[in-house]
Order: sequence, then C-alpha cells, then structure tokens
Amino acid sequence: MGVDKAADRVRQMFAEIAWRYDFLNHLLSLGMDYRWRQEAVRRAPPVGERPILDICTGTADLALAYWRASRAAVPVVGVDFCRPMLQGALEKCQRWGAAAQTASFCPANPPRPCAKARPAGKAALYLVEADATALPFASNLFQIVCVAFGLRNIQNPGLALREMVRVCRPAGRVVVLEFSMPPSFFLRRVYGWYFRWVLPRIGQALAPNRFAAYHYLPASVEEFPPAEYWTQQMNAVGLPSVAVEPLTFGIATLYVGQKVS
Repeated sequence: MGVDKAADRVRQMFAEIAWRYDFLNHLLSLGMDYRWRQEAVRRAPPVGERPILDICTGTADLALAYWRASRAAVPVVGVDFCRPMLQGALEKCQRWGAAAQTASFCPANPPRPCAKARPAGKAALYLVEADATALPFASNLFQIVCVAFGLRNIQNPGLALREMVRVCRPAGRVVVLEFSMPPSFFLRRVYGWYFRWVLPRIGQALAPNRFAAYHYLPASVEEFPPAEYWTQQMNAVGLPSVAVEPLTFGIATLYVGQKVS
C-alpha cells in the first residue's frame, strides 16, 4: 500500500509541524539542505528581469535563495497550499528585508498586486496560497520554475510538473530538487537505517504531530521514482534536455530541464 498523499492530509500534516519545520530540516539534514539549494541556484541562476516561481515553497528557503541570488532585482513568487507554512515564510521574508504578503490568489501577469509593501529599490517576494496542480498564473510567464523537496508530497506529481512547464517561458528552466536513495549498497543501508529509525524518533520528539510526519518522510522518499523514470517524465511534458546531478552521494538529486516551446 502506497503512502497516503491525500491533499487534505498532507496540508494538515505540514500545518502541524510548520513551527518546527526549518529547525528540523537543517538539523536532520546536518545542514546539507542549504548547500543543495545553493547548488540549484548555481546550476540555474536568474537571468534578466523575468519573475521566478517556487512551488511547494514551504517557508520559502529556495524562493529566498533565488531572491538573494538576483540581488533583489527579480520578483520571486512562492506558492504553497498550507497557510501556516506561508505564515512562517512571511516572517522569514520580512527578516531578510523581502517585503511580502500572503494571498489566496495572485493576478497572472504580472504578479505584483500580491504585495502591498516593497522596500525601495528592491523587487518583492510574493507568497501565494494556491495548489501546485492548478497554478493561478498565465502561461509562459516565469524564467525559472522550481521546487525543492515538495514534488513527492503531491498526490499527482505529473500534473504539477505539467503546470510548472506551462507557466515557464520558452527557453526558461524547470528545476526540481528532491531526495533520492543513494546508489551505493553500503550507503543505502546506512541511510535507510537513519531514515527509518533515527530521523522519525527525533522528528516526532521535537515536533509532535498526529500524522507521524517524520515517518511519512522516509516512506515518501523510498516511493519516489528513480532518476531515470523522472527524467523521462520531464522529457514527456516539454523538457527534452534535462541535466541530472546527484548531490551528496545521491542523497538528493537535482534535475534542470529547459523548455523548448
């Protein structure tokens, strides 16, 4: 039986751990999640002034990484369907000086009305409450559409990927950063032991929740398709050229695809 990824269940699960989400992400990944996001930005840097979209943005770590990489010159939009996560993102954005406001809908072109306040001389970071499988944006709008550690939580990841490609402009890039199982037999055993026995206990102790969120995490990673399958799926939805980069011995994998039309 597969992992239960019903939208309401996933939304409630993340709502319950939102207050500890950042702390546990950094703790349980031993800080490697910072490096992985920076590598995503390095492999697909912002170019020009077109906006950037981060789906399943959570507390906006990847959105902020892109905003900082552009030196606050490019508008960045973070989308998530869990309001408590967006509230954490809003507070973090404000600490970084990226004025933002959560909204249930963002006008399609351009997405500026989502934020009322913008620091002088800086592009804003906009936070939008929306479903990644039905993005409220015009087609061919964003120069980069990205997601970090969120695609495997979507009940229909293929639909979300098609939406990412739809809103990406021609010649723009679609970036997927996701956990994966390392290819090395020895490392896979060690990693599996940590994932199944250590991580869930630490997570549940520090962020108690009704949904066993940190048991869900390793189960969802093990169920996520391997790189070969996912590359084929990206090819099939309009990304014929996909670069695949294993990170940290294959614990995470970075996919960067370019849209042709």
